[in-house]
Amino acid sequence: MSRKSKQGEHANHERWLVSYADFITLLFAFFVVLYSAAQVDQRKVGALAMAIQVAFQELGVFPASNSRMPLANSKPLPSSDVQMVESPDQTMVLGRVAPSSAKTLSEASPRWDWSELQQQLQEALAPELQRHEVGMQTEENRLILSLREIGFFDSGAAKVRPESERPLARIASLFVRRAYQLRIEGHTDNVPIHTSLFDSNWELSTARATEIAKLFITRYGIAPERLSAAGYAEFHPVASNETPEGRSMNRRVDIVILPPPAAPASPAESQPEGVRPPSPGRKQADSSEAQPDGR
Repeated sequence: MSRKSKQGEHANHERWLVSYADFITLLFAFFVVLYSAAQVDQRKVGALAMAIQVAFQELGVFPASNSRMPLANSKPLPSSDVQMVESPDQTMVLGRVAPSSAKTLSEASPRWDWSELQQQLQEALAPELQRHEVGMQTEENRLILSLREIGFFDSGAAKVRPESERPLARIASLFVRRAYQLRIEGHTDNVPIHTSLFDSNWELSTARATEIAKLFITRYGIAPERLSAAGYAEFHPVASNETPEGRSMNRRVDIVILPPPAAPASPAESQPEGVRPPSPGRKQADSSEAQPDGR
């Protein structure tokens, strides 16, 4: 009994504090590491953001806005004062990149002049335009010629009326010797259709666009590589489907006229600056110099 009582008197019931203190120390070290990893160099981040803002302003990529970011409340720095931005692959100065990039953006999509072609189409389709069987409108880089159902198709049918092939011939005569790209798009109103030929407006609109494309190729000799056909059903209306007049305008086939594709660069233009392809005369001279004298 005396031994047990002595062992009980010397027992330490606060040994858990050692483990608790170790745990608190490790937890403190863990959060210190997280805090240090989350800190970034604010000066470097600000310089990078300023450089990006200056580059976008010089390129004119984004339109001007009345709101300002708190990062650059003052007047933007000139590109000559912006530090060089280094990447693992290369180092570039934004002031040198901006002018050439802006030139590339402006030259990538020049505005096409449709006035001459539009005048010719108005003369060729004057009766159809007066009867509102054909519509025409120009956009940024395309001319849209709308063939409405009332003048070219029977209701729910994809076959072009025989009497409507004459205006199609006049249209095709203006494109057969020109390099315009033609995208033919079929459209319908929102009235559902379900017949023995077409289960939906998707099929009807696609069939009408394909029919026009087929006529352009087989009857009028337009190159197939210049044509494409698509059906959009009722999902791209040009008028309200709440009225009969609006639904009549939505039932159409649009011939979207696009500019000719850009000509591929010649081999001489594709060579890097300062490098010229070897001329046949120089190659022959080099080969003759390699021959030993008298052999």
